[in-house]
Amino acid sequence: MATGLRRALIFALLAFSAPVWAANKVDLDYHVRLLPQSDQAEVRLTLAQGSAVRSLDFDLGDGSHYSDFKADGQWLLTPGKQARGVWRPAADTASLTYRVRISHGRKNGSFDTRMTAKWALMRGDDLVPAARLDQQDGVELVSRLQFELPDGWKSVETAWPRIGKNKFRIDNPSRLFDRPTGWMLAGHLGSRRTRLGETEVTVASPQGQGMRRMDVLTLLTFVWPQVQAVFPRHPTKLLIVGASDPMWRGSLAARESIFLNTRLPLVSEIGSSALVRELAQVFARINDDHRSDWISESFAEYYAIELVRRAGGMSDERYASLQAKLAKDSHKVTTLRGEQISPAQVSKAVLLLQELDREIRLKTRNKRSLDDVLRGAMHLGQVDTKAFVQLADSVIGESSNVLDTELLQ
Repeated sequence: MATGLRRALIFALLAFSAPVWAANKVDLDYHVRLLPQSDQAEVRLTLAQGSAVRSLDFDLGDGSHYSDFKADGQWLLTPGKQARGVWRPAADTASLTYRVRISHGRKNGSFDTRMTAKWALMRGDDLVPAARLDQQDGVELVSRLQFELPDGWKSVETAWPRIGKNKFRIDNPSRLFDRPTGWMLAGHLGSRRTRLGETEVTVASPQGQGMRRMDVLTLLTFVWPQVQAVFPRHPTKLLIVGASDPMWRGSLAARESIFLNTRLPLVSEIGSSALVRELAQVFARINDDHRSDWISESFAEYYAIELVRRAGGMSDERYASLQAKLAKDSHKVTTLRGEQISPAQVSKAVLLLQELDREIRLKTRNKRSLDDVLRGAMHLGQVDTKAFVQLADSVIGESSNVLDTELLQ
């Protein structure tokens, strides 16, 4: 009887506590309807239980990309160069709807993001701007993203796990407010997929844009063992998107995703690779501050060279030629400090990192290398020049002679 009574009590307690636990999980659904005729997306945020969130305070930039706000509850828009919008949801099921312009142009006529009649290349960071979340204690938002595509558009790709047709799960443990970030692509697409290590890789582009999808996968397959050896954390999914002119003729990493202009060579004439550089940015996720932009930029460029070299894709002769080019490009550089770093400063910083790597290997009898400094910076997350020097000193076991330079003052 005692055993039976104990079991009954346990089941009763579980039955009583389950709804309380479940009530702490609140659905937050993002619905994105693409409207190519107006170069816009209609975005709707829906909270299954509005009372779980006290407010969402959105950073709208200069406010020019967002319009037509409609909200269940209170909506307060503060216009200006640093526009903000504060949503205080209604108590029950509550929605916030607005429109956002997709195409972002540059002064030279190129585009950072673009929508045409047949496809859209965009960033989730723009669809749902960054926001400060004030929620009730114990609440966990369960976020999903769903796209409504125009007639005839075939598919959509994001770097988030797919959980249904044009539907994705948004879950970022490092943030309280889960929102859809990273590169996204929708329309008439061509895609290639493979699995590299723990990562599902998708290479996608609009049809007719000249994306060398198999070339991209081949280069990634070639360098991936070296990437795995250097970086301790690997994304479960990686999306690489591409399009041709008039998209900006460059490359850019975002959350678990990379944009490449399809006219860019995968490996440049001097041996560096834009694709591998952005891959290093995605894997490292180093944030630098206090006028120390040189750290993340030079790490990415250093490994764009080093990973190709370690994989056997660069001869000693070509490596020496590349170093000579870096030295020539940066001979006038006197400092690496600044909020933004020039290409010449990046070249000088790469040479500094190469010298530091040699110093570390020599002083630790080849037991440590710059890879250990990188992993330390990844662990810290936020790094400035002072913290970088301290990291290097701790790896070496004494002060670095290489980093005792006016370049870092």
